Amino acid sequence: MKILYVCHRFPFPPKRGGKIRPFNMIRHLSQKHQVTVCSIARSHAEAEEGAGIAPHCERFEIGKVSNPVQVLRMVARLPTTVPSSMGFFWSPELADKVNALLAAERFDLIFVHCSSVAQYVTHMHGIPKILDFGDMDSQKWLEYVRYKPFPLKLGYWLEGSKMEREERRLAPLFDLCTATTRAEWETLESYGTGVATDWFPNGVDAEFFKPDGDGYDADTISFIGRMDYYPNQECMFDFCERTWPLLLTRRPVMKLLIVGADPSPAVQKLGELPGVTVTGSVADVRPYILRSAAMVAPLNIARGTQNKILEAMAMGVPVVSSGVAAGGVDALAEEHFLVANEPAEYADAILRVVENPAERERLAQAGRQRMLSHHAWSRSMERLDVIVERCLARHRANRIHANREVIQ
Repeated sequence: MKILYVCHRFPFPPKRGGKIRPFNMIRHLSQKHQVTVCSIARSHAEAEEGAGIAPHCERFEIGKVSNPVQVLRMVARLPTTVPSSMGFFWSPELADKVNALLAAERFDLIFVHCSSVAQYVTHMHGIPKILDFGDMDSQKWLEYVRYKPFPLKLGYWLEGSKMEREERRLAPLFDLCTATTRAEWETLESYGTGVATDWFPNGVDAEFFKPDGDGYDADTISFIGRMDYYPNQECMFDFCERTWPLLLTRRPVMKLLIVGADPSPAVQKLGELPGVTVTGSVADVRPYILRSAAMVAPLNIARGTQNKILEAMAMGVPVVSSGVAAGGVDALAEEHFLVANEPAEYADAILRVVENPAERERLAQAGRQRMLSHHAWSRSMERLDVIVERCLARHRANRIHANREVIQ
């Protein structure tokens, strides 16, 4: 089967959330099918790195863009009903390449990851199409309204409202739509579009992210995530202001590692707090997680699956997560990881792990086993295969029905 796969971030190397999911889909589908990948690159370096996807697909096409131009495209959509996100991910070069492919060849399936790039293929009819929303982006923008100051919150409300309207419009233009978690799927279902829907989870490479058998520092906890991403910034500001003092009062020797690329000046300033280290970009996050007694994920804004949680649990490092971040993990609170929402709850849960080696070991083993059984990519891709077959069958049935109506 020939598949055209369109995604919003070039899916190689798979080092961040927006690239990990599509890369694993492409790699899996390419084992049985001919997959053509189409996406954008925002720099010459990203395009060069992206070429590494060649062994994992039949071929790939890149539309090159620059951030200043993309920002202008976003601004141009502000007075319209079109979400600015659509401008940020629009590339005339990529559109031309997609159209040329569709005109020259017959594809058996079009697969789109992320609603912001659905615009490249909505005009195409007669080919089965799947739209993997991943996360329902509109709800993230609307959640930002609670945390951003005026007048920024108005901008996020506008973008969230426009994006939700666009998500509702796009879904019926595809044969089947999917999401990353059951919660995201329920949001999609709540739209009542009438389109077939399903969900399949993100996985984790449990061979890459695995325990190394070495020791850990009982006084160190870590947070992992890109620090130019607002939900990560916001949760660390909140954690350091409200929870970290409680922990230091009860265990003054504790250390917090904030590990992630591109920390803003405000995030870097957190490194001036007692016991806090802001590392910036690191070549490999695994040593930082593995040496930690626990990894914290106290996100107040979270949609979909937080890959950092899956990775830590796969490495046998206990996780203390917020309730909203925990919703994207197929695991049980207390049994596989700990969940908290208020500063005192976070402090109690973290100290429960830090001060009790037996409890830490229990959570470490239970968490890794859960990742092996419920968040292995092989398991997720089995669900994807069923979804693809369901889409093809639905498309065939609709075509037969349409032909009968024409005959009658």
